[in-house]
Amino acid sequence: MSSNHYILAHDLGTTGNKASLFDERGQPVASAFAGYETAHPRPGWAEQDATDWWRAVRDSTRELLSASTVAPGDIAVVSFSGMMNGALAVDAAGVPLRSAIIWADQRATAEAEFLAERCGFEQVYRRTGHRAGASYTAAKMLWIQRRQPELYARAHQFLQAKDYAAYKLSGIFATDYSDASGTDLFDLERRDWALDIIEAVGLDAQKLPPAYPSSTVIGKVTPQAAGETGLLAGTPLVIGGGDGACATVGAGSVCPGEAYNYVGSSSWIAVTAEQPLYDPQMRTFTFAHLDPVLYFPTGTMQCAGGSFDWLERLLRGEGDAPLYEELSAAAAGVEPGARGLLFLPYLIGERSPHWNPLARGAFVGLTMSHGRAEMARAVLEGVAFNLKMILDAFLEQGAEIEAMRLIGGGARSALWRQILADVYGLPILRPALLAEATALGAAIAGGVGVGLFPDFSVAHEIVQVEEAERPNPTDSQRYAALYSLFQQTYTVLEPIFEQLSRP
Repeated sequence: MSSNHYILAHDLGTTGNKASLFDERGQPVASAFAGYETAHPRPGWAEQDATDWWRAVRDSTRELLSASTVAPGDIAVVSFSGMMNGALAVDAAGVPLRSAIIWADQRATAEAEFLAERCGFEQVYRRTGHRAGASYTAAKMLWIQRRQPELYARAHQFLQAKDYAAYKLSGIFATDYSDASGTDLFDLERRDWALDIIEAVGLDAQKLPPAYPSSTVIGKVTPQAAGETGLLAGTPLVIGGGDGACATVGAGSVCPGEAYNYVGSSSWIAVTAEQPLYDPQMRTFTFAHLDPVLYFPTGTMQCAGGSFDWLERLLRGEGDAPLYEELSAAAAGVEPGARGLLFLPYLIGERSPHWNPLARGAFVGLTMSHGRAEMARAVLEGVAFNLKMILDAFLEQGAEIEAMRLIGGGARSALWRQILADVYGLPILRPALLAEATALGAAIAGGVGVGLFPDFSVAHEIVQVEEAERPNPTDSQRYAALYSLFQQTYTVLEPIFEQLSRP
């Protein structure tokens, strides 16, 4: 194989687009970033201008090509990852009709309730893999249809972020199974739009783009897009996937039973599976994997690293240097259990496992003898306990998980890795990622699409994994007792959270 086979992966995240070049072995070569803003016109609203997405894709591509020694003709394929659960209305010429409503937007609660009433809350979950919720595309489309009916009528397609970038480069409207599976409108097992659900709520299925496997070559870079980006006209374009699906492949989770835990500001656990996982309590949800025969059941918590960030900000004086290392070192000097202090990490409500926007954070058991060291340790443990509830939801449904891959900023903390190993009762594996998992997953989809890689199992060769921490039996036993107390504490406080939220 000649060395001029490079993969360009675009990852359209919440803060900007990262363009990454990979060689034919899946190794990162260069990257460039171009940012964009999120507007919050009202509380609970979150919007972005799709023309900013395209500017970021265009500028980062140009920067990447000018800064690297890779010529446009050396790029074998362009592929994509992007934030999921959005709604961008475009006309037949692909021109945005309004700002994109992004994943973080929560305005469409009444529309989500309407979807649940018309189709049945449990039925929606069993068909789409997800609860009827304001976070999903369906509710956002319904909001536009109800509040901006003329605009809805003019809309030709509703796209996700990466779908819009793919359209701008190729002139083709398309999405992939993974992004489609985050809409509340997609039949997870048939891998096609759920026409009966779409019809029942009065939406138009023609306004949803065709959904393809993630490694599908949907088109080629047009002469106009080539002129704007510096890419070669005719370069193949693979549709790629939603950021969660791309991160799953980039973490090396490509075989049934392989689980990973992303710990950043938020956190999630996902496990690759041959079938969707329908939890009777609906604590978890399921997306389509980049590999078209697989799925990845997922449970997401809202405030993981964000809880530690909050504590650090609280304890740091105005203008002082960050305290992260000092707090971690202090927490490491405290025995498991934080000397009888529990922390509930529900600072911005909670998704999995409680699905309670009214849940609140709490320290329980504070005494005069507790200081910042115990508080820091309790925060790390509280996040681990909530993640353990997500892990248990999978295990109760029959998922077989023998180890946990850990990615994200939280994976850098040896203390947090050990706490997670002890709470989960599982060995922790650290993938040696030289690039971000999402960009790598998009690149692998691109490589599979044009035949640079045989299939998604190549992720095992590209992502080298080392065992980091094993559970300490004594500490695991201590945590098992505290885990039960942690769950009881939430149950007792739940009605109080509700009362506190009343005006």
